[in-house]
Amino acid sequence: MSDQVEDLPKDIVSGEPARKAWTKKEVIWALPQPILVLGSMFLVATMITEEWMHHELFAAIMIVVPIPLLIFAERIWTKRKDWLLEPKEMAEDAFWLAFAGLLWVPLYSDFYETPISEGIKAVRDMTPLQVSLEPASMLGLIGSALLVISVSSFVYYWLHRVQHESLFWWRMHATHHHITKMGCMRGDRTHPLEYIALFMGTPIALALFGASDEVMAVAGAFSIWNGTLNHSNLPLKSMPVYNWFFATAQQHHVHHALVLNQSNSNYGCNIILWDRLFGTYCGDEEVGQIGAGKAVPLSIKEQLALAFYPNEKLTNL
Repeated sequence: MSDQVEDLPKDIVSGEPARKAWTKKEVIWALPQPILVLGSMFLVATMITEEWMHHELFAAIMIVVPIPLLIFAERIWTKRKDWLLEPKEMAEDAFWLAFAGLLWVPLYSDFYETPISEGIKAVRDMTPLQVSLEPASMLGLIGSALLVISVSSFVYYWLHRVQHESLFWWRMHATHHHITKMGCMRGDRTHPLEYIALFMGTPIALALFGASDEVMAVAGAFSIWNGTLNHSNLPLKSMPVYNWFFATAQQHHVHHALVLNQSNSNYGCNIILWDRLFGTYCGDEEVGQIGAGKAVPLSIKEQLALAFYPNEKLTNL
């Protein structure tokens, strides 16, 4: 079998250079992200429609499996050895993961309830539109979840872009960019104040469409697996066609680059379509140093304090 596959067409919208051919290895590494992300949506949707959804199994798919699986994979199929996390760094990331879990998990599961999850549901119940997304079929759940994800990602795109273009709002987002390595545990390194902005996308989508708990569960499967993979230290490649609409790890690594013209691009963490349409897409395949400012690792205390630093101190880190 030849080590080359058919030529891939040039992406006219993004302006990415045409590639003469892909090796078999590149083709193989373009498959895992679409399979895992879309496959998790299909699995959760099937669990719901076939009525064999259980809290424990759902929690395993959504919470327990992704991080350990990818930590193991990163040690075997490492993209960059200089990105491998040391025990201290993994402990710090565990802190951020635990904090994020207390906030996000209730949005996608009734495994436990919090005031935040109840508040989100209240927003959905008060929607002024006579519209509701409560499909009963597997395809209906997946299609509805993708609609909710697309709407919320449109809102998030502009919030994220403003955070990069305004120093005032950057101070809340800086925590996420003051990392010097990529890894599957790093996606939830987010300042508590930034969650206020992040929460806006999902409630708006819920309010507009009255999405059911089942739709949000399928959407949650997408968001958790895609977000984890996008920050992973794996040699994942962007699959053509898929990467025109969905954000991929290769695209998101560019967003975390120290070089500003790369980091000020690819704002869509789940849906990359908005970057392509609004002129902020970057198709670079490789990045150099990861991070922000002087690319120096910060302690948890410093990361939490970033939002309160004066402008001069913030820009001189």
